[in-house]
Amino acid sequence: MSKDHPFELRHEVTRLNKQLEDISIALRKGDFKDLVENYTDWKRRIISNFTAGVARGLGLSVGTVVVIALLTWIASVMASLGVPYVSDFFDYMGSLIQQGRNGGA
Repeated sequence: MSKDHPFELRHEVTRLNKQLEDISIALRKGDFKDLVENYTDWKRRIISNFTAGVARGLGLSVGTVVVIALLTWIASVMASLGVPYVSDFFDYMGSLIQQGRNGGA
């Protein structure tokens, strides 16, 4: 049978219709309409990008504060336990601060 036979063409059309239906379902699940509206409406795109930028900035700031606070807490615990290098480092830093307060002498 050749590809031009009606029976073969019908199966090919059925297969292509199934693929189109799968694509249609995927686009509906992915909110493709909303995506297209966001990229065609410039006001909506600006607001969306601004909001995303603010959220990223706040997330970065909060994350940095949490990491620095955690590292500071760990260092203070290690210094209070008398861990050799950490305690020596904080003693040295404390003496430098005292020298600075006393006029650098």
